[in-house]
Amino acid sequence: MMKFLRQVWESFRFAWGALKTNVTRTILSLLGVTVGIFAIVAVFTIVDSLEKSIRDSLSFIGDKVIYVQKWPWGFGGEYQWWKYFQWPEPTYSEYKYLYENLESASAVAVMDFRGSTTLKNGSNSISALIQGVSFEYNLISDIPVQNGRYFIPLETNNARNVAIVGADIAESLFPGQDPVGKPFKLSGHKFTIIGVREKKGESLVDFGGSPDKICLIPFSSFSKLFQSGRRSADIVVKGFPEDEGMKEVEAEIVGLMRTKRGIKPRDGNNFSLNRPEAAAVAISGLFAVLTVAGWVIGSFSILVGGFGIANIMFVSVKERTNLIGIQKSLGAKNYSILFQFLFEAVMLSLVGGLVGIFLVYLLSFLKLGSLEILLLPRNVLLGLGVSSIIGVLSGIVPAMLAARMDPVIAIRAK
Repeated sequence: MMKFLRQVWESFRFAWGALKTNVTRTILSLLGVTVGIFAIVAVFTIVDSLEKSIRDSLSFIGDKVIYVQKWPWGFGGEYQWWKYFQWPEPTYSEYKYLYENLESASAVAVMDFRGSTTLKNGSNSISALIQGVSFEYNLISDIPVQNGRYFIPLETNNARNVAIVGADIAESLFPGQDPVGKPFKLSGHKFTIIGVREKKGESLVDFGGSPDKICLIPFSSFSKLFQSGRRSADIVVKGFPEDEGMKEVEAEIVGLMRTKRGIKPRDGNNFSLNRPEAAAVAISGLFAVLTVAGWVIGSFSILVGGFGIANIMFVSVKERTNLIGIQKSLGAKNYSILFQFLFEAVMLSLVGGLVGIFLVYLLSFLKLGSLEILLLPRNVLLGLGVSSIIGVLSGIVPAMLAARMDPVIAIRAK
């Protein structure tokens, strides 16, 4: 066993020496593998980073959540807008009906948005998204309050003019100050800040807008300011963790909404049940296309690199034919010669793969908008694994030819 290991080590040393002797040839040989591994690992890394960004964006929306709305979220296929246009908007009374009757939901809330509204404090102002929510909204969506507190039922039920603002709003209206307890103007009405959310920072995807620029107020106050008695809204329902696929709560919502609206058994629904996961699934389909494209581009480069390594190995075998004959005449085993050339091919490919992975690592320091690029260990292992396989496939035939040489013929070769 020790003799075998020693011969393997000697084969490794021969391979390393051969690579150092022909530096220029080595560099040219590994370029194709470098480009291929870079393409594959870079695509996987960007896809993983995009998926992480989307998961982080979905975290504040909440898990196992269903939105009861007029318009369905369209992700592929024909969007029948002319049909949905005739459907009625969900109403506050329907929210109350679901709130009082839903048994398979852990929480039911109502909310509505008002985009691009100016908030003022003296000469300071900022344009923000206004979101009116009921008290139970914090059971559905993640609202981390860093400073201050969340609403109390008295405030949401009695339309109190209080607000929970994002970090950017607090910094703009009250720079260098503690904003909690201080008043500001919203559409000409005086509101008081009772809480400031934790700063989330920029994100590639923000469903519903960046939390740093959202002003939360009680839905009753929102309705009084912006809805003029219309009282329509989005109803948000959160299921229980044990409800796999949300089938139970979804079926109950459909039954209750049809009952509330008096829909006949033969007629279809005139409302939509939307889930944030649908957006993630649709985007995952795009990621799958990008991944396939990365494999295709990388495969062509790796194929070229593999042929390049194989060609170099054939040349190397021819150049060292006399040396192979001498080694075999001195007692070198066939597997020792085989390992010598196979190690050389694998090392060439691995060095090319490592350079490609290093380039992806450098890419992780770049700022692509708000996207944070993360090189995960599994992608590093993928790159090294593909490099090793390419090295074995490229070097196995030249290595076998070298191992099977007749020592007498090899020594006489010119």
